[in-house]
Amino acid sequence: MKKIVTLPGDGIGPEIMEAALNILEVASVGKFDYQIEEHAIGGDAIDSKGHPFPEITREACLKSDAILLGAIGGPKWEQAENTPEMGLLQMRKALGLFSNLRPIQLNETLINRSPLKAEIVKGTDMLIVRELTGGLYFGEPKWEQEDEALDTTHYTRKEVERIIHLAFQQAQNRKKHLTSVDKANVLSTSRLWRRIVNEIAPQYPDVRVEHLYIDAASMKLVTNPTDFDVVVTANLFGDILSDEASVITGSLGMMPSASLNEDGLGLYEPIHGSAPDIAGKNLANPMSMIYSITMMLRTSFEEFALAEKIEKAAETVMARGVMSKDMGGNESTESFTQAVITELRK
Repeated sequence: MKKIVTLPGDGIGPEIMEAALNILEVASVGKFDYQIEEHAIGGDAIDSKGHPFPEITREACLKSDAILLGAIGGPKWEQAENTPEMGLLQMRKALGLFSNLRPIQLNETLINRSPLKAEIVKGTDMLIVRELTGGLYFGEPKWEQEDEALDTTHYTRKEVERIIHLAFQQAQNRKKHLTSVDKANVLSTSRLWRRIVNEIAPQYPDVRVEHLYIDAASMKLVTNPTDFDVVVTANLFGDILSDEASVITGSLGMMPSASLNEDGLGLYEPIHGSAPDIAGKNLANPMSMIYSITMMLRTSFEEFALAEKIEKAAETVMARGVMSKDMGGNESTESFTQAVITELRK
């Protein structure tokens, strides 16, 4: 039996978590044996445990086979000594979650919801591989004074090598095209990054390698998104590019992600925030959490058929026009979830 730790978190997190787990329960009967153990994180953990990433949550995550996270944060905790976002960074570090994988795929049903023209965005299917525990967010020293501040960007060879190998491996299972994004004309860490990519590339002769500066990559992402297959980049650049790329699909509510450590432990979560403005109103789109679960099924458990079954049911429902408000429809969280469950039971 697989142990899955769930961290519903804040805002719409508990709503979309409940919806996606209800779908998993129906789809997995007789096919996948698992148990759920729920713990607090983010603002919820600040209120109940006094810390955004309490020790009991850390221990449970380390003993799990996979982790599902809803969403964290909100105005209530912006001035907290340890904010929900700090708790998330602490979790990534504690669990060694060095890589973040964000698939960016356009659902044909939502093509007219994209801010880009249909002929530009049609066929978009890429994977952004972001280094997650190094770079500017974690570099030391780091300080702030009234009239001056300092942040440090730092990478070691080991940190770069492990994310580059992972990206090449992902590219081998896709269209065999790797784009490495850096700022090697300005930054020393980027020159190290590019040098290591070129050193590793001969080990993957079937993968075509392309280097782009971050500014050029940002422009190409909105002018020729279908040119990308696998994109690998540093922490800060990956944070920005993955959010930019997610918007072109028509709805943030559709986008999952996976964060992995070297032992294969995975954290799966939507890329959007906690959306406190709609929390508790039964309006949230649960698809990002549903896709996070199917990523978990494939990546952590190799349950490919079950993942396919869930996705097919959800996509069949959407193709019939059953959609939440952010997708252009009128369904509530509950009614959309029930429609998917009804489809699964056919």
